[in-house]
Amino acid sequence: MELLLDKNLAINYKNQSQIARILTENWVQKEIFCPNCGNKIENYTNNKPVADFYCKKCSEDFELKSKKGKIGKKITARAYSKMIERLDSKQKPHFFFMGYLTTLLVDDFFVVPKYFFVPEIIEKRKALAETARRAGWIGSNILFFKIPTAGKIFYIENGEEISKKEVLQKWQKTVFLKKIDKPELKGWILDTMNCIESLEKKEFSLSEIYQFENDLEKIHPENKNIKAKIRQQLQFLRDKGYLEFIATGKYKLT
Repeated sequence: MELLLDKNLAINYKNQSQIARILTENWVQKEIFCPNCGNKIENYTNNKPVADFYCKKCSEDFELKSKKGKIGKKITARAYSKMIERLDSKQKPHFFFMGYLTTLLVDDFFVVPKYFFVPEIIEKRKALAETARRAGWIGSNILFFKIPTAGKIFYIENGEEISKKEVLQKWQKTVFLKKIDKPELKGWILDTMNCIESLEKKEFSLSEIYQFENDLEKIHPENKNIKAKIRQQLQFLRDKGYLEFIATGKYKLT
Protein backbone atom coordinates (compact mmCIF):
# COMPACT_ATOMS: atom_id res chain seq x y z
CA MET A 1 0.00 0.00 0.00
CA GLU A 2 1.35 3.44 -0.96
CA LEU A 3 1.22 5.71 2.12
CA LEU A 4 2.27 8.98 0.48
CA LEU A 5 -0.45 11.40 -0.65
CA ASP A 6 0.07 12.67 -4.20
CA LYS A 7 0.58 16.43 -3.80
CA ASN A 8 0.75 16.91 -7.59
CA LEU A 9 -3.02 16.39 -7.80
CA ALA A 10 -3.66 19.73 -6.11
CA ILE A 11 -0.87 21.78 -7.68
CA ASN A 12 -3.36 24.27 -9.15
CA TYR A 13 -5.26 24.82 -5.89
CA LYS A 14 -4.58 27.30 -3.08
CA ASN A 15 -7.41 26.66 -0.63
CA GLN A 16 -5.99 24.36 2.05
CA SER A 17 -9.28 22.61 2.81
CA GLN A 18 -9.83 21.89 -0.86
CA ILE A 19 -6.26 20.62 -1.25
CA ALA A 20 -6.69 18.28 1.74
CA ARG A 21 -9.97 16.95 0.37
CA ILE A 22 -8.53 16.26 -3.09
CA LEU A 23 -5.42 14.52 -1.78
CA THR A 24 -7.12 12.39 0.86
CA GLU A 25 -10.12 11.34 -1.23
CA ASN A 26 -7.89 10.38 -4.14
CA TRP A 27 -5.71 8.27 -1.86
CA VAL A 28 -8.69 6.46 -0.32
CA GLN A 29 -10.16 5.64 -3.72
CA LYS A 30 -6.84 4.19 -4.92
CA GLU A 31 -5.70 2.32 -1.81
CA ILE A 32 -8.67 1.34 0.35
CA PHE A 33 -10.93 -1.70 0.00
CA CYS A 34 -14.37 -2.30 1.47
CA PRO A 35 -13.95 -3.75 4.98
CA ASN A 36 -17.17 -5.72 4.61
CA CYS A 37 -16.41 -7.66 1.41
CA GLY A 38 -12.87 -6.71 0.38
CA ASN A 39 -13.96 -5.21 -2.95
CA LYS A 40 -12.56 -1.95 -4.33
CA ILE A 41 -14.51 1.14 -3.22
CA GLU A 42 -15.63 3.93 -5.51
CA ASN A 43 -15.94 7.69 -5.06
CA TYR A 44 -19.39 9.27 -5.36
CA THR A 45 -18.97 11.67 -8.28
CA ASN A 46 -21.97 13.85 -7.44
CA ASN A 47 -21.11 14.62 -3.80
CA LYS A 48 -23.85 12.50 -2.29
CA PRO A 49 -25.04 14.22 0.93
CA VAL A 50 -24.74 11.12 3.10
CA ALA A 51 -21.44 9.63 1.91
CA ASP A 52 -18.16 10.03 0.00
CA PHE A 53 -17.54 6.44 -1.12
CA TYR A 54 -19.49 3.27 -1.83
CA CYS A 55 -18.92 -0.37 -2.59
CA LYS A 56 -20.45 -1.66 -5.81
CA LYS A 57 -20.45 -5.23 -4.57
CA CYS A 58 -22.19 -4.93 -1.17
CA SER A 59 -23.63 -1.38 -1.40
CA GLU A 60 -22.02 -0.12 1.82
CA ASP A 61 -21.49 3.66 2.09
CA PHE A 62 -18.54 5.44 3.70
CA GLU A 63 -17.76 8.99 4.74
CA LEU A 64 -14.19 10.25 5.14
CA LYS A 65 -12.88 12.55 7.86
CA SER A 66 -9.21 13.46 7.73
CA LYS A 67 -6.85 15.45 9.91
CA LYS A 68 -3.30 16.68 9.51
CA GLY A 69 -1.44 15.26 12.50
CA LYS A 70 -2.23 12.49 14.95
CA ILE A 71 -5.83 11.58 15.62
CA GLY A 72 -6.32 11.99 19.35
CA LYS A 73 -9.22 11.19 21.64
CA LYS A 74 -11.69 13.27 19.62
CA ILE A 75 -12.17 14.89 16.24
CA THR A 76 -14.37 17.82 15.22
CA ALA A 77 -17.50 17.03 13.27
CA ARG A 78 -20.45 18.85 11.76
CA ALA A 79 -23.27 20.69 13.55
CA TYR A 80 -24.43 18.84 16.66
CA SER A 81 -28.06 18.74 15.50
CA LYS A 82 -26.99 17.27 12.16
CA MET A 83 -24.86 14.60 13.82
CA ILE A 84 -27.70 13.49 16.10
CA GLU A 85 -30.08 13.53 13.13
CA ARG A 86 -27.63 11.35 11.21
CA LEU A 87 -27.49 8.79 14.03
CA ASP A 88 -31.23 8.25 13.64
CA SER A 89 -31.05 7.95 9.86
CA LYS A 90 -31.19 4.59 8.12
CA GLN A 91 -28.91 6.05 5.45
CA LYS A 92 -25.99 6.85 7.75
CA PRO A 93 -22.65 5.64 6.38
CA HIS A 94 -19.69 3.95 8.00
CA PHE A 95 -16.86 6.37 8.79
CA PHE A 96 -13.26 6.37 7.58
CA PHE A 97 -10.78 8.39 9.67
CA MET A 98 -7.37 9.44 8.43
CA GLY A 99 -4.45 11.11 10.17
CA TYR A 100 -1.56 12.22 7.98
CA LEU A 101 1.78 13.85 8.72
CA THR A 102 3.13 17.17 7.39
CA THR A 103 5.23 15.05 5.03
CA LEU A 104 1.90 13.85 3.54
CA LEU A 105 2.48 10.30 4.75
CA VAL A 106 -0.64 8.56 6.01
CA ASP A 107 0.05 7.70 9.65
CA ASP A 108 -3.31 6.29 10.75
CA PHE A 109 -6.32 5.10 8.82
CA PHE A 110 -9.24 3.22 10.33
CA VAL A 111 -12.93 2.60 9.84
CA VAL A 112 -15.66 2.81 12.47
CA PRO A 113 -18.75 0.77 11.50
CA LYS A 114 -21.93 2.81 11.63
CA TYR A 115 -23.48 0.59 14.28
CA PHE A 116 -20.91 1.87 16.79
CA PHE A 117 -22.26 5.39 16.35
CA VAL A 118 -24.57 6.09 19.29
CA PRO A 119 -25.45 9.48 20.88
CA GLU A 120 -23.01 8.87 23.74
CA ILE A 121 -19.98 9.26 21.46
CA ILE A 122 -21.10 12.68 20.15
CA GLU A 123 -20.02 15.64 22.26
CA LYS A 124 -21.93 18.92 22.07
CA ARG A 125 -19.62 21.92 21.74
CA LYS A 126 -20.25 25.42 23.05
CA ALA A 127 -22.25 27.73 20.82
CA LEU A 128 -20.18 30.24 18.85
CA ALA A 129 -20.02 33.74 20.34
CA GLU A 130 -22.32 36.50 19.12
CA THR A 131 -19.31 38.14 17.47
CA ALA A 132 -18.61 35.08 15.34
CA ARG A 133 -19.64 34.92 11.69
CA ARG A 134 -21.93 31.99 12.49
CA ALA A 135 -23.09 33.27 15.86
CA GLY A 136 -24.94 30.66 17.92
CA TRP A 137 -23.81 27.73 15.77
CA ILE A 138 -23.25 24.58 17.82
CA GLY A 139 -20.72 22.09 16.59
CA SER A 140 -19.84 18.60 17.76
CA ASN A 141 -16.94 16.26 18.44
CA ILE A 142 -16.71 12.52 17.87
CA LEU A 143 -15.27 10.95 21.04
CA PHE A 144 -13.05 8.07 20.02
CA PHE A 145 -12.28 7.07 23.59
CA LYS A 146 -15.95 6.07 24.04
CA ILE A 147 -15.83 3.68 21.08
CA PRO A 148 -14.67 0.13 21.94
CA THR A 149 -11.38 -0.90 20.35
CA ALA A 150 -13.30 -3.50 18.35
CA GLY A 151 -15.13 -0.61 16.68
CA LYS A 152 -11.94 1.05 15.42
CA ILE A 153 -10.62 -1.20 12.67
CA PHE A 154 -7.21 -0.05 11.45
CA TYR A 155 -5.86 -0.39 7.93
CA ILE A 156 -2.78 1.63 8.95
CA GLU A 157 -1.67 2.22 12.53
CA ASN A 158 1.32 4.41 13.41
CA GLY A 159 2.53 4.15 9.84
CA GLU A 160 2.29 0.33 9.73
CA GLU A 161 -0.02 -1.42 7.29
CA ILE A 162 -2.43 -4.04 8.66
CA SER A 163 -3.08 -7.08 6.48
CA LYS A 164 -6.27 -7.19 4.46
CA LYS A 165 -7.17 -10.52 6.04
CA GLU A 166 -7.00 -9.05 9.54
CA VAL A 167 -9.11 -6.02 8.57
CA LEU A 168 -11.84 -8.24 7.11
CA GLN A 169 -11.79 -10.58 10.13
CA LYS A 170 -12.10 -7.72 12.62
CA TRP A 171 -15.02 -6.27 10.67
CA GLN A 172 -16.92 -9.56 10.73
CA LYS A 173 -16.33 -9.98 14.45
CA THR A 174 -18.81 -7.24 15.38
CA VAL A 175 -21.14 -7.28 12.38
CA PHE A 176 -23.83 -8.77 14.66
CA LEU A 177 -24.37 -5.24 16.04
CA LYS A 178 -25.79 -4.22 12.68
CA LYS A 179 -29.06 -6.00 13.47
CA ILE A 180 -29.58 -4.28 16.83
CA ASP A 181 -31.72 -1.21 16.21
CA LYS A 182 -32.79 -0.38 19.77
CA PRO A 183 -30.49 2.39 21.11
CA GLU A 184 -30.83 1.31 24.75
CA LEU A 185 -29.89 -2.31 24.00
CA LYS A 186 -26.97 -1.30 21.79
CA GLY A 187 -25.80 1.17 24.44
CA TRP A 188 -25.65 -1.59 27.05
CA ILE A 189 -23.68 -3.88 24.75
CA LEU A 190 -21.14 -1.19 23.86
CA ASP A 191 -20.78 -0.11 27.49
CA THR A 192 -20.11 -3.71 28.49
CA MET A 193 -17.52 -4.05 25.74
CA ASN A 194 -15.81 -0.89 27.01
CA CYS A 195 -15.74 -2.30 30.55
CA ILE A 196 -14.12 -5.50 29.31
CA GLU A 197 -11.49 -3.53 27.39
CA SER A 198 -10.75 -1.40 30.45
CA LEU A 199 -9.42 -4.53 32.17
CA GLU A 200 -6.70 -4.74 29.49
CA LYS A 201 -6.53 -8.53 29.62
CA LYS A 202 -7.55 -11.42 27.39
CA GLU A 203 -9.18 -13.46 30.16
CA PHE A 204 -11.32 -12.01 32.93
CA SER A 205 -13.82 -12.95 35.60
CA LEU A 206 -17.39 -11.95 36.26
CA SER A 207 -16.35 -10.39 39.57
CA GLU A 208 -13.93 -8.11 37.71
CA ILE A 209 -16.74 -6.82 35.48
CA TYR A 210 -18.92 -6.31 38.55
CA GLN A 211 -16.39 -3.65 39.60
CA PHE A 212 -17.97 -1.39 36.97
CA GLU A 213 -21.41 -1.66 38.59
CA ASN A 214 -21.41 1.94 39.90
CA ASP A 215 -20.20 3.35 36.59
CA LEU A 216 -22.89 1.51 34.66
CA GLU A 217 -25.52 2.59 37.17
CA LYS A 218 -24.68 6.23 36.45
CA ILE A 219 -24.97 5.65 32.71
CA HIS A 220 -28.19 3.62 33.03
CA PRO A 221 -30.01 5.00 36.11
CA GLU A 222 -33.28 3.46 34.98
CA ASN A 223 -31.94 -0.06 35.60
CA LYS A 224 -32.22 -1.32 39.17
CA ASN A 225 -30.44 -4.64 38.74
CA ILE A 226 -27.09 -3.84 37.16
CA LYS A 227 -25.39 -7.16 37.91
CA ALA A 228 -28.14 -9.14 36.21
CA LYS A 229 -27.89 -6.83 33.20
CA ILE A 230 -24.13 -7.35 33.06
CA ARG A 231 -24.59 -11.12 33.03
CA GLN A 232 -27.16 -10.76 30.26
CA GLN A 233 -24.73 -8.77 28.08
CA LEU A 234 -21.90 -11.26 28.67
CA GLN A 235 -24.23 -14.08 27.65
CA PHE A 236 -25.18 -12.18 24.50
CA LEU A 237 -21.56 -11.47 23.58
CA ARG A 238 -20.71 -15.13 24.19
CA ASP A 239 -23.56 -16.28 21.94
CA LYS A 240 -22.30 -13.96 19.19
CA GLY A 241 -18.77 -15.33 19.40
CA TYR A 242 -17.22 -12.14 20.80
CA LEU A 243 -16.47 -13.93 24.08
CA GLU A 244 -15.73 -17.50 25.04
CA PHE A 245 -16.97 -19.07 28.28
CA ILE A 246 -14.02 -20.99 29.80
CA ALA A 247 -15.22 -21.83 33.34
CA THR A 248 -17.77 -20.75 35.93
CA GLY A 249 -17.59 -16.98 36.04
CA LYS A 250 -14.61 -16.94 33.66
CA TYR A 251 -14.54 -15.46 30.15
CA LYS A 252 -12.06 -15.00 27.32
CA LEU A 253 -12.01 -12.58 24.41
CA THR A 254 -11.98 -14.48 21.11
